[in-house]
Amino acid sequence: MAKEFSYEIMEEIAVLSENAKGWTRELNLISWNGNPPKFDLRDWAPDHEKMGKGITLSNEELQALKKVLKEM
Repeated sequence: MAKEFSYEIMEEIAVLSENAKGWTRELNLISWNGNPPKFDLRDWAPDHEKMGKGITLSNEELQALKKVLKEM
């Protein structure tokens, strides 16, 4: 049985792409289970009720990723 969890999208930052079924890959600031918000990159259904697997990043991790991408 899947573990219950909650989430609140605190800020919708960017939609990176959209597929033919209307799902979007988004970068958002999300609070998971009432914890401090983290940056989150994942696919979302049009109504934000369903989601795909994704990754969460702290501020420090996002800054490190930003630095790496600038160097590419």
